[in-house]
Amino acid sequence: MRADRLVAALLLLQARGRVTAAELATELETSVATARRDLESLSAAGIPVYPQPGRGGGWSLVGGARTDLSGLNAAETRALFLLLGRAGTATPELTSALRKLVRALPATFRADAQAAAQAVVSDPAGWGEADREHAVPHESLQAAVVRQVKVRLAYSGQERLVDPLGLVDKDGIWYLIADTPAGRRTFRVDRVTEAVITDLPAERPEDFDLAAEWSRTVAQMERRRSLVTAEVLIDATFVPVLRSHFGRHCEVVAEEPGGRVRARVAAHMPRAIAEQLAGWGAMVEVVEPGAVRDELARIGRELTERYAQS
Repeated sequence: MRADRLVAALLLLQARGRVTAAELATELETSVATARRDLESLSAAGIPVYPQPGRGGGWSLVGGARTDLSGLNAAETRALFLLLGRAGTATPELTSALRKLVRALPATFRADAQAAAQAVVSDPAGWGEADREHAVPHESLQAAVVRQVKVRLAYSGQERLVDPLGLVDKDGIWYLIADTPAGRRTFRVDRVTEAVITDLPAERPEDFDLAAEWSRTVAQMERRRSLVTAEVLIDATFVPVLRSHFGRHCEVVAEEPGGRVRARVAAHMPRAIAEQLAGWGAMVEVVEPGAVRDELARIGRELTERYAQS
């Protein structure tokens, strides 16, 4: 897992003071290119890791070899833990590694580090949307979650004062989960036009679990998005492409003769499913329901009438 590698790379830098990408690749059993990207990610996140070119060069952690993280300042510490949070979902191994890192920090930085580690959840499964822009979360939103202060949001033409609880990266689409006077809400970050940090302390439930809250949010969203299901037959080779179209709303239910599989896809209406499948032509066969087959037939007739003469 990438987050585990980033932790291991930082600890190796602390122990040795300087490593080359090739040495790191050998230690972590990855390619040299992957090791170099990991080192660049640490540097880009604000960790004081810099390359030194030339013979005897490599990557160094500024301040020399250390056995703890006391050389990091508060901003660098938050950057590290936010980076690890974005890198992927928390495994037991990553949780253990983060706990060890927290213990190695100066006492004054620990609270911020723990808050940053819990500030972001990564959900790699997409909604099935195509050709969308990947919005980057406002830095002020990240800072507000870590500092646990209220934020004044300009969102969908309205101004709201919210208690930010956490950020979620869902396959490049970012969401803010926050408490409001009207209850808990999920805000899509690319629709936030302004985010102003206040000095007012935010209220955060002691038992709040960002990953669990996001799972409940996704379940609610998907119930609204997937009111219609259809079963289709498709060559097993193209299942990954079908999944890229429908995101979580695609599952293989059975293997069929001839190298095909039966898959179940879903959307909010028959027409939406048909529109997704129309471009596949005869590569996909819709078994049921009839409503989706009818919509595909309608699309086919419209295309034939429009382009038959040409």
